[in-house]
Amino acid sequence: MLKIKILLILLVPLMAGGCGQPPATGDVSPAKIYRHAMDGAPGSLDPAQAASIYANFVVVNIYDTLYRYKYLARPYQLQPNLAAAMPEISEDGLEVTIRLRQGVHFINDPAFEDGTGREIKAHDFVYSIKRHFDPVTRAQGAWLWQQRIEGLDRWKAEGSDYDLEVSGLRALDDYTVQIRLTRPFPQLIHTLTQGFAAIVPREAVEKYGQMLASHPVGSGPFMLTSRDSVRVVMVRNPHYRKEPFDLADEGFDHAIHEAWGLQKLQGKSPPFLDQLEIEFINEGAARWNAFSAGEVDFIKVPVSQFDSILSRREPPQLKPELAERFHFEASSESGFIYTNFNMADERIGYHPDPGQDRRNQALRCAMVKAFDWTRSNETFFYKIGRVFPGVLTPAVPEYDAAGDTSYIQRDLEGARQLLAENGWNEETLPVLEYGFPNGVTERQSFEQFRNFMTDAGYPADKIRPLIFATYGDYQRAYSAGKVPLINSSWTMDYPDAENLVQLYYGPNASPGTNSANYNNPEYNRLYEASIAMHESPERTAIYRQMNQLLMEDCASITGISRTLLFMWNKDFAMKPDRSFLGGYFMRFVDLAESLNDAP
Repeated sequence: MLKIKILLILLVPLMAGGCGQPPATGDVSPAKIYRHAMDGAPGSLDPAQAASIYANFVVVNIYDTLYRYKYLARPYQLQPNLAAAMPEISEDGLEVTIRLRQGVHFINDPAFEDGTGREIKAHDFVYSIKRHFDPVTRAQGAWLWQQRIEGLDRWKAEGSDYDLEVSGLRALDDYTVQIRLTRPFPQLIHTLTQGFAAIVPREAVEKYGQMLASHPVGSGPFMLTSRDSVRVVMVRNPHYRKEPFDLADEGFDHAIHEAWGLQKLQGKSPPFLDQLEIEFINEGAARWNAFSAGEVDFIKVPVSQFDSILSRREPPQLKPELAERFHFEASSESGFIYTNFNMADERIGYHPDPGQDRRNQALRCAMVKAFDWTRSNETFFYKIGRVFPGVLTPAVPEYDAAGDTSYIQRDLEGARQLLAENGWNEETLPVLEYGFPNGVTERQSFEQFRNFMTDAGYPADKIRPLIFATYGDYQRAYSAGKVPLINSSWTMDYPDAENLVQLYYGPNASPGTNSANYNNPEYNRLYEASIAMHESPERTAIYRQMNQLLMEDCASITGISRTLLFMWNKDFAMKPDRSFLGGYFMRFVDLAESLNDAP
């Protein structure tokens, strides 16, 4: 018999001072609790610094964004969240008008007069976007809008005075936002689904300063009650707006979703949970043990357990005895794994001396040739990852299935030859630090990488580990340009290949998304020429040309997209998501046994 996790808990703030008001339901209430395991922890819960999937999962549950993706529709579809409707866009694509819902309030918090959360107004959105262009904030999301919103970069250059208006970012009235673009930007509304675009009250920023990272004040479906290095605990926001769930509008498909019990959500208003807990368990073995012991209700299955749970690999299928107890889904990653070279590091990247610059390029290309994607796929991805050249993943239509795959073919002889022809040997090869957050799998990945390089003649003692306590620490280091070899992954922010090619656009260099600090003028020119384009054969040709330039410069060892396996307790009716919907799905999670409750 399945355990029903209906517990008696005190719904009171667990942090000293509190992070908002709990539901006004008395001292003790029956609570529906969902516990979600993640493989990393956020560094900050300030939306301006929500630069990881771990932070974003929490931020979009505590704060509001203007738009979100439909829960079940695939391909993903945009829909209003805090916005009252989809935007009005001028014929030339340069003026975007967005109307906000009325009567939505921030949670109660001491930051507000009398501690009562006030109504969200259009100026709050304007303020929240401006924060990304204020150097004091140390924001990481400006890349989404820099050089795109009229006057915003100039506002930053002139001192970031919040009392000065930005011509392209205005509150026309309390409930209307107008955005003027420097040129058409088809992905703009997608950017307004991101945690970076979450709406923050100025009062909270001014009261808490840097402590906003741990004391969020939002208007989302949940409120934070506690946070430490291993978990966050959130409770239902009792004043969250009532929006009855509509199956058809959310993209319900009987053939796909009926087995998960989602049809019974019809007409109920989220959030359905009383308490949401996100456990941050970096080690795969520990995460699996917690799931096996019933300590968490969902897991992205560690690769080390694939053999123990699958009856077959292609397509992945859960063993019958497990299928009786758990729901299961195999999902292709909307992103990829890579090792970037820090092109700002003269040991391996750009060099002012043209001759040395060419030798550095040869060194990078030799390292690309030395990397063995087949073995990496076998070791870390159960042979079901999809290896591809460059950054155009198989998930996007711009991917060229018939293209040249030599970039991902191991060629040790070619690697050794490149090194020899360019004067690289045991004496001249530079010492390079390979960065990663502390963890068993990360350490194993480093050891394999070093072995690949030593096969090509790179001395083992010259490829050194650079270990960080947490992923947040690691991210801050490589975002500051302090890591020569950056092993990480990119989960696409929105379902458009522009989100992939922008990763190597020069102006997006650290602390932006371009952690490689790649700066090829031709690549930049092509990117700028494509910015205003929608998906089309012309844009596809440009993106493929950019992909080729990236590989010719050997700016990154890439790439592989993982096949992710999800398991979750049948006590819950839900469809988990690790891609564009991300943490938004958690507002729709409910206990299966409670689905007959009245809306």
